[in-house]
Amino acid sequence: MESIAKTKWIVDPTHSEVHFKVKHLVISTVTGTFKVFSGSLETENDDFTDAQIKFSLDANSVDTNQTQRDEHLKSADFFDAEKFPEIKFQSSSFEKDGDDYKLLGNLTIKDVTKPVKLDVEFGGSATDFYGNLKAGFEVSGKINRKDYGLVWSGVTEAGAIVVGEDIKINVNLQFARQDS
Repeated sequence: MESIAKTKWIVDPTHSEVHFKVKHLVISTVTGTFKVFSGSLETENDDFTDAQIKFSLDANSVDTNQTQRDEHLKSADFFDAEKFPEIKFQSSSFEKDGDDYKLLGNLTIKDVTKPVKLDVEFGGSATDFYGNLKAGFEVSGKINRKDYGLVWSGVTEAGAIVVGEDIKINVNLQFARQDS
């Protein structure tokens, strides 16, 4: 049986970004990013169905635009970035859903791995000024931080919860096709 060649695509970090949002005191939202990440996509299909996707974030690169909060997020109360420097995702399926996709896979934060389901919007593909074929995707979803051992919580004197449990994820990725 003839094997079908897989095409490999690599995340272009210059044209990609990773954002998250979490409620603070239940009344407002804090937005953060991860500045250092990498990923790849391998597929046999022109429409990316059944692509195998790997993605990782450097936990030490978390940035909420507030140094003291960032240091707390890197501490053992949250990511424990010294002990667990990498947050990882490995896909289990990538399937068309109308014009978009459903991405299923396993997300590992600290030493906890759980299945997640994410929505993916395909932005299209284009060739850049240097002749490189690029493809763009916007990935969104929500996880509960406590499912991953991020259980620190605080309550103000008035009884307000300091940090919400649900984390909204929004990742914009531009992949560059790698020619064999």
